Amino acid sequence: MEALTELGRRRVVPFDVPGHKRGRGNPDLAEFLGEKAMALDVNSMKSLDFLGNPVSVIKEAEGLAAEAFGARAAFFMVGGTTSSVQAMVMSACKRGEKILLPRNVHVSVITALILSGAVPCYIDPGIHENFGISLGMNFADIKAAIEKNPDAKAILLNNPTYYGICSDLRAATKLAHDYGMMVLVDEAHGTHFSFGENLPPSGMAAGADMASVSMHKSGGSLTQSSILLLGPRPDAASVRQIINLTQTTSASYLLLSSLDITRRNLALKGAEIFARVYELAAYARDEINKIGGFYAFGKEIINGGNIFDFDATKLSVNSLKMGLAGIEVYDILRDDYDIQIEFGDIGNFLAYISIGDTKKDIERLCSALAEILRKYRKDPKGMLDYEYVHPEVVLPPQTAFYGEKENLPLGAACGRIAAEMAICYPPGIPILAPGEKITPAAIDYIRYAKERGCKFTGSRDSGVDSILVLK
Repeated sequence: MEALTELGRRRVVPFDVPGHKRGRGNPDLAEFLGEKAMALDVNSMKSLDFLGNPVSVIKEAEGLAAEAFGARAAFFMVGGTTSSVQAMVMSACKRGEKILLPRNVHVSVITALILSGAVPCYIDPGIHENFGISLGMNFADIKAAIEKNPDAKAILLNNPTYYGICSDLRAATKLAHDYGMMVLVDEAHGTHFSFGENLPPSGMAAGADMASVSMHKSGGSLTQSSILLLGPRPDAASVRQIINLTQTTSASYLLLSSLDITRRNLALKGAEIFARVYELAAYARDEINKIGGFYAFGKEIINGGNIFDFDATKLSVNSLKMGLAGIEVYDILRDDYDIQIEFGDIGNFLAYISIGDTKKDIERLCSALAEILRKYRKDPKGMLDYEYVHPEVVLPPQTAFYGEKENLPLGAACGRIAAEMAICYPPGIPILAPGEKITPAAIDYIRYAKERGCKFTGSRDSGVDSILVLK
C-alpha cells in the first residue's frame, strides 16, 4: 500500500502496460471504477516488486501476513483460493501418489487432482440425518484411512465446511504427521479463525503444513484475493515454483494492496471485529428460530465426531420442514425482497455474516423469512432430504478427464464412468467428478436439483441434460 501511494505522488509517466495509462485511455472505465482505482491498476516495476519472485515490498507484505496468521511463510494469491488449493495439492502430490480427503471438497480440489494426477482416497464425511448435509470426518474414519493407506503423501481437510462444520483438526494433523503425511487445510471459509475468539482452531494453530485462506470472504479484501500459508515443514522456494506454474505474471496491484490493507486491519482489530460478527450471527439465529419452519443451527449440533466443532459466525439455515428447498428460499429472497444470500441447496441456505453487516440488515432478513414462511409454506412430503451423493471411484480424475469420451443423455449414462464434473454452484461441491461411476442416486440428485432451480457448472452441457462419459 505504501509503495503504491508513493508511486502516485511521483506522477510517473507510463510507457508500459496496462494500455489504459492510469485510466486516460479508457474514460468510460475510469468513470465507472473511479480515477483512483485506475491509477492504482499498474504493472510490476522495481519500486512495486514482482509477485513471481518478490524481493522487496511484496516480500515484506507477505512476511507481515505470515506473522499475522502465525505461519512460517505466506504467499499472496491473485487467482482466488482456487489457485491456493491447487498449489497445495500440486506441492504435496505428484502423478500416481495418493491423497486422503473428504468427498465434500470444493471443485478446486478436484481440478487440482486433474492437474497433478494425484489419486484421491475418499473418507466418507457422513450425512446429518435431519439436515441432509455432508459433515466433517470422524477421527476414527481418518485413522482407519491413514492406516489403510500409509503410503499416502497428504491429507486434506475442510476447516470449516461451507456450513461451518469442523473435524478434529489437531488430532488429525498429529496422526498424519506420525505417518509422514503432509496436512493441507482448505480454510476458504475460516479466515477469521486466526483472529477471533470462541472459534475453532486455524490450520496454522493446529500445526498443519499448508492452509489456503480466502481473505475476500470473511476477511473483507477484494474478490479473488487469497493467501496461501505455510507451516514449518514445506520448502517455501519449491512451493513458490509450483505457484508460478499457474499464477499470472501480471498480478493486479489492486488485489495485492487489498490483501495488505486487510491483513493490517485484521491484525489490529480482528478480535474486536469477529466478536461483533459472532454476536450478529447469534442474534440472527435466535430471531430466525423464533419464526418457526426454519432452523438456524449452531453449536448445539456438535457431537464430538463428524461435527467436532462448529463455526458460530456461520448462519446456516435448514428449510426442509417448511416444504421449500434452500435454493427456492435463495431465489425468493433475491427476486421478491432484494436480499442476496450466499447460496441455497436442496434443504439449506447460508446467509454470510461478516464485518460489513449491521443489525438492521439482520432484521430485514428475518422479516423477509417470516413473510416467506407465511406465504410459501407447504407440505414437505416428497422432498429430497440429502445433499451428499456417495461416490464410486473407478479411475483417477486425470485419467478419466483426458480419456476418450462420448456424450450421452443423462439417463442413458447410468452405470458409465463420468469424464467431466457436474457441480451445483454455489456451494461448488461436485455431485460427480471424472473417474466416478454415474449412479442412479447421482442422476436423481441432478434432476431434482435442476427442478428446484440449482445452477450447474463443470459440465459441457450447462443444463446437464447430457454428460460426457468414457468410451
